[in-house]
Amino acid sequence: MHYKLLVLRAFFGVFIVTMLAGNCVLAQDKLPDSLFVSHTLTMSPDYEGDVVVTVTEPVAQPQGSHAVLYIHGFNDYFFQGHLADSIVAWGIRFYALDLRKYGRSYLPHQRFNNVRDLSEYYADIDSALYLMHAQGVEQVTLLGHSTGGLIAALYANTQPQNKMLCSVALNSPFLDMNMGWALERLAIPVVAALGKQNPDKVLPIKFPPYYGHSLHKDAKGRWQYNLDWKPHVAPPVNQGWIRAIYLAQQKIKRRLAIPYPIFVMHSDSSTNPVEWTDAIYTTDAVLDVDDIARYAHYLGNHVTTATVPDGVHDLALSKIPARRRYFALLKSWLKCKF
Repeated sequence: MHYKLLVLRAFFGVFIVTMLAGNCVLAQDKLPDSLFVSHTLTMSPDYEGDVVVTVTEPVAQPQGSHAVLYIHGFNDYFFQGHLADSIVAWGIRFYALDLRKYGRSYLPHQRFNNVRDLSEYYADIDSALYLMHAQGVEQVTLLGHSTGGLIAALYANTQPQNKMLCSVALNSPFLDMNMGWALERLAIPVVAALGKQNPDKVLPIKFPPYYGHSLHKDAKGRWQYNLDWKPHVAPPVNQGWIRAIYLAQQKIKRRLAIPYPIFVMHSDSSTNPVEWTDAIYTTDAVLDVDDIARYAHYLGNHVTTATVPDGVHDLALSKIPARRRYFALLKSWLKCKF
């Protein structure tokens, strides 16, 4: 998409851009180490009514025209202040997007995480880029985690002439379902088909709480974040969500043609716990890293992959040695591109 068209789409998709309480400090979100401001962007209404998205950035941004736009995963929002601190310390500007119906962007009349097609999020990214451009940003690396990585990849694939984008970095992207053969090949396609006519039907899927327990300081972890926005057990998903993810991953499997350099990072091993195990501290307990490694090369012709030994699903939340490895890899990639 030409940048002029991006600007037009963002202009008509965004009715107003406001500051939450005017440059407020997000202390309630327990972002560590830095002070942040959030910009609330009011979007066109959808099938649930009013929609907003939120762009968060550090108060103290470095000079320059290069930036990272971070896009979180499912049952998630931006709270990784140490990630922002590191990127800013490298001399790169940092912005994070809370997608519609997640985190700071959630509205009381909405279902958390509700989406019928991942392209719904493209306007969210457009609007974030429009805001960043207005602040002097000229080149952007999309940094997507998990479902945010899937969204970032699909978005970049639709933007071959976007002069703002220069690369895509993916942290454990959700490129394939982590289920058995029968569920992935038989059950999921049926549910996805049903989701076209009845997207709001809630499915009796209960997500395990163990990954969340391994992260939050009030359970078995060390991180502080808002459990209303990132609960240990994700809210049940509906058939529309399954359809959106299934169709997106089918696009991956038919191969994309992302024209930008792509960097895919993931742990060196996975675990699929049915009860608590300390292996959750040093493995990806959400996705199969073999799937990530396989489908990473379906994204385009300029893909680099790297493993992070002992990394967890969100590599930025790993124990210190793995986290340092992830940050070193990311720094090298960003400095090379910028």
